[in-house]
Amino acid sequence: MADTKSASTPSSSARAQTETAMEDLAAQVAALREDLAKLSQSVAAVGQGAKSVVTEEAQELTEQLRERVREEPIFMVVAAAGLGYLIGLLNRR
Repeated sequence: MADTKSASTPSSSARAQTETAMEDLAAQVAALREDLAKLSQSVAAVGQGAKSVVTEEAQELTEQLRERVREEPIFMVVAAAGLGYLIGLLNRR
């Protein structure tokens, strides 16, 4: 019977260590979740910023192209026809 008491003492100590380790692990997992949430918010903000920059650039290029077409309509018609012809040649092959 004395052996049973001495065996249960290390077992309860091991259980206490395991519970402490589990609590530490749970705290670390919670901290990681918070960090991941912050990281996803940062990535979303960067994505929105990049989207707005690309949208502005596309609008500016579109406006430049429209202005060029207004200035040189015959050249643009010839350029479009030439581009269409080249695409047609490439599609045949």
